[in-house]
Amino acid sequence: MSSKPLPLLPGAMLGMLGGGQLGRMFTIAARTMGYRVMVLDPDPGSPAGQMADVHLQAGYADAAALSRMAADCAAVTTEFENVPAESLIALGKTCRVRPGADAVAIVQDRGREKSWLARHGFVTAPFARVGSEDELDAALTDIGTPALLKVARLGYDGKGQARIRTPADAHAAFREFGGQPCVLESFVTLDCEVSVVLARSDTGECALFPVAENRHAGGILDVSIVPARVDDALARQACDTARAVADALGYVGVMAVEFFVANGRLMVNEIAPRPHNSGHYTLDACVTDQFEQQVRALAGLPLGDPRLLSPVVMINILGDRWHDDGPHWGTLLAHPNAKLHLYGKETARPGRKMGHFNVLDADAGAALALAETLRDAL
Repeated sequence: MSSKPLPLLPGAMLGMLGGGQLGRMFTIAARTMGYRVMVLDPDPGSPAGQMADVHLQAGYADAAALSRMAADCAAVTTEFENVPAESLIALGKTCRVRPGADAVAIVQDRGREKSWLARHGFVTAPFARVGSEDELDAALTDIGTPALLKVARLGYDGKGQARIRTPADAHAAFREFGGQPCVLESFVTLDCEVSVVLARSDTGECALFPVAENRHAGGILDVSIVPARVDDALARQACDTARAVADALGYVGVMAVEFFVANGRLMVNEIAPRPHNSGHYTLDACVTDQFEQQVRALAGLPLGDPRLLSPVVMINILGDRWHDDGPHWGTLLAHPNAKLHLYGKETARPGRKMGHFNVLDADAGAALALAETLRDAL
């Protein structure tokens, strides 16, 4: 009987596949805790690479870079689900990789993910997988309209999605997506959207953060309100379902489960095998934030306390707010309970996530009102 591996302690080198803002915040957490970090990302201006001990500027399937990461890192994780599963498998031959390639492979394909959820008894909006125009016609007959057509891979923040009102819309969108595999999903009238971020360890220990209520604009998360303004029974159901998803996947690391709430009924929308935008509130409002949890799960340490210390509202800051004179940071920073986090991205573009801020207040309504005022003032 093999003994449990010893946890990795400060001084060890941790690897991060991906150099965006999630990788940056992981890197900051890891270095604060005394770990060294190696980031693999092809972008020379990588936000995570700016903070890392070592930045390997190479592609995610680059054999030499993966070989160096495997040799130098005691453990490796990722900040996005579309890293090649083959890269995780290669790294896993010589070092600890969390989450594992099997779990990531399921959730990086929307069709496979939806089918997995259905097989395991999790409620989703009605859907059908589409791989051809003939399958699209069959899906339209089964699902009906209105509906959403979503690419199976590489779609995020509203990209790779089309609202379908007629069969002609569906065929036009499918051709616009290049005929790649898609999912046709029934359009659901929502009460709200919520998410649960959690961490799960090798031993199955699970630490769940409070439920976040999320509002989107243009397919991109705009506001997260915590605690979510839903009844206690639904919040418990969301947490129980998120944990059941993680257990069924055998997941190790930090993950998020996004839910639709329609007519008071909870439905799983999608799984993110990484820290999540809707968990950024944890950086200022919880005993342990989602990125420290990611470090802990990767290093094999006991998980931290996810307890909420204060009601909080998170606002995304997109590149749309950059003008000739830039965002009005002075207005935001004049408020002592507003916490600004910028990602170090060199170029602002419409729709690009440049940062976020959190507003904390003992009164959740006051936190939301101030957060929306400050967002508009930027």
